Amino acid sequence: MNQDKSEVTTENSTFSICLTPEQRLEVKNSKWLVTGAAGFIGSHLVEGLLQLGASVVGLDNLSSGYLANLDVVRGRLPESAWSRWTWMQADLLDETALNESLKGVQYVLHHAAIGSVPRSMADPVETQVNNVLGFQKALAAASKALVKRVVFASSSAVYGDNTVEPKEEKDVGRSLSPYALSKYMNELDAELYSRLFGLSAVGLRYFNVFGPRQDPNGAYAAVIPKFFQSMNLGEPCEIYGDGETTRDFCFVKNVVQANLLAAIAKLPSNCPNVFNIATGNPISLKKLHQIMRQEVQGFRPELSVAEPLFKDFRVGDIQRSSANIGAATKFLGYEPQFDLREGIREAMNWYCG
Repeated sequence: MNQDKSEVTTENSTFSICLTPEQRLEVKNSKWLVTGAAGFIGSHLVEGLLQLGASVVGLDNLSSGYLANLDVVRGRLPESAWSRWTWMQADLLDETALNESLKGVQYVLHHAAIGSVPRSMADPVETQVNNVLGFQKALAAASKALVKRVVFASSSAVYGDNTVEPKEEKDVGRSLSPYALSKYMNELDAELYSRLFGLSAVGLRYFNVFGPRQDPNGAYAAVIPKFFQSMNLGEPCEIYGDGETTRDFCFVKNVVQANLLAAIAKLPSNCPNVFNIATGNPISLKKLHQIMRQEVQGFRPELSVAEPLFKDFRVGDIQRSSANIGAATKFLGYEPQFDLREGIREAMNWYCG
């Protein structure tokens, strides 16, 4: 695929993504629905789409998203871009609001979910209702609205107890948490709607996404923002296990690229309906801590970063996680634009600036 790097610059923000001129035109001339729009990933999708000229509807019940994320996006955009934005505070289970949000929409980027393994262990029913039933309603409404495609957030958690590394899309194992099961059920539901009702639906299995606006607070916070917060406070970073647990960390702007490509790519009939989205370069949590400590102390020399504090492994966590992204590269044209260190440096300006 011949792609040019499209760089859109506004007064306060630059968004870079590899798209062909034809793809950029499709994004600009389309109306998009982002569910979970006030969340971490959702708000970055909104920002990227508006910068590229699209019209965007955002739907969120604010159970885990924050209006402050959208305020940040607005502050980074000119009013001409923000004028193409429509906000709806509503739940996916509200069918009237869901149908209203889909009027005139060509593409859906579905990111409304309870996205935490520990939280799903504490309340599995809550996770199933929100993640599974909510997605089923979104698929039904999107099919009725005749959208071109639904792109939805799946997770590397679906690989479960499969120990093969790196993970390929066929390597699904037994689920290790209610969250993992909910994401696998999303994939099955999407395949069913594609096969029976002709709805084009593509799942993206995320591997540890990180970046600005990711919440560092609470018991279920992701590791990178939690590390940033601890380093800022001069407290030891907590690592669950012996530090040799590996993760394939993926900067959020790579995820934005993947979503847009997954939505507008011309996919052959023999194409898989789910793709790994990562960098293909796993790293241990111990090594991650070393890199972050080095970057943070270079950015803020006055900080004294403590040695990590090792705690017991958490139930439901996967010990090894790395991705083969060959299918996403082949069929979507996905090529990560940010490696781990580049992403950490950009995120650091948000958390430590």
